[in-house]
Amino acid sequence: MATTRDWAEHLDANDELAAYRDRFVPIADPGVVAYLDGNSLGRPLLATAERLDRLVHQEWGSRLIRSWGEGWLTLPERIGDELGRVAIGAAPGQVIVADSTSVCLYKTVRAALALRPGRTEIVTDASNFPTDRFIVDGIAEQFGLTVKRISSDPLTGVRADEVAAAVGDDTAVIVLSHVDYRSAAIADMAAITRIVHDRGALAVWDLCHSVGAMPVELDAADVDFAVGCTYKFLNAGPGAPAFLYVNSKLHKDFRQPITGWIGAEDIFAMADRFRPAAGIRSALSGTPPITGMVGVDEGVALLAEVGVDRVRAKAQALGRWVIELADEWLVPLGFTVASPRSDELRGAHVMLRHPDAERLSQKLIDNGVIIDFRNPDGIRVGLSPLTTGYVEVWHAMDVIRGA
Repeated sequence: MATTRDWAEHLDANDELAAYRDRFVPIADPGVVAYLDGNSLGRPLLATAERLDRLVHQEWGSRLIRSWGEGWLTLPERIGDELGRVAIGAAPGQVIVADSTSVCLYKTVRAALALRPGRTEIVTDASNFPTDRFIVDGIAEQFGLTVKRISSDPLTGVRADEVAAAVGDDTAVIVLSHVDYRSAAIADMAAITRIVHDRGALAVWDLCHSVGAMPVELDAADVDFAVGCTYKFLNAGPGAPAFLYVNSKLHKDFRQPITGWIGAEDIFAMADRFRPAAGIRSALSGTPPITGMVGVDEGVALLAEVGVDRVRAKAQALGRWVIELADEWLVPLGFTVASPRSDELRGAHVMLRHPDAERLSQKLIDNGVIIDFRNPDGIRVGLSPLTTGYVEVWHAMDVIRGA
């Protein structure tokens, strides 16, 4: 494959998703050469801006509190069902939009522990995303449980054989990320979940770096619980609400620890005692964040229009392009490609390692290449298929080799 700008222009000209870039708010900052951090914060949709204007002036500004009964109250379930259908392979009634990823993770881990009384151990990856590890540690400390950590290789992610060696009779739940936040290595969700179930435990999966970038099949893998954010590849906006998934087979006995009024059987009964709503709605706690949900709704709608398989195909192609350029331009300069080279094993970003990565990262950002640094020596190149072009990547990599 050529590594010229002309070839990058050829790739853009033949990109069937290129036209979707016009659906996003243009980057007004003329100093930005490339935005390769959409795996941390996706770009805003024009449709979201229009929808927010309608929300403020019509639904909120005119209909006022009446809008709760005209659709707002059902948004968490309605959007959750569509997200489940479009992005994560979940049948209706199992996904709901609620809270932050951290709160959703807390709820699901606590619920899993309650379903496995007498078991005293939580298993996670020693290199899992910090929030996941901190929440697991906090729950374990609160309830006197043991945390067992798998020491995985970030380049390969957590392997099924490592899980088999770690999970035992005392394990109540295992908490893992589907895509490693550093290397983009994809875990074998189905195989790992089977192993966990064979040991009598439950699995909670973090989908933050996979939802919206690749197909996920929660029902097919018989996953118990899953959580994920919406502000990365779903482009829902900073701090947009996350979602959680509870397999329908667990609904009868599912109990989450933050029992707020919106998750009650009758929210207007003002009852003396909490009685959970039927099904996934019992996972809710407080009032739904309607302004944030607008972005989720529009992001999911665009993904439904495009198709997650086409998004995945472009993410793989962009990853190959980054690795090709890195091998020719950057490896001779002391960089290392620290992501899987196989398309099937790599998510939608590529990690480049360099001993001076922290300084280089700031220099790149100062020169208009928006990436992020991951301690201790990683430069993460995020590839959002609906907004990232091949020439954009070429320019970014050219800046990196000159940094």
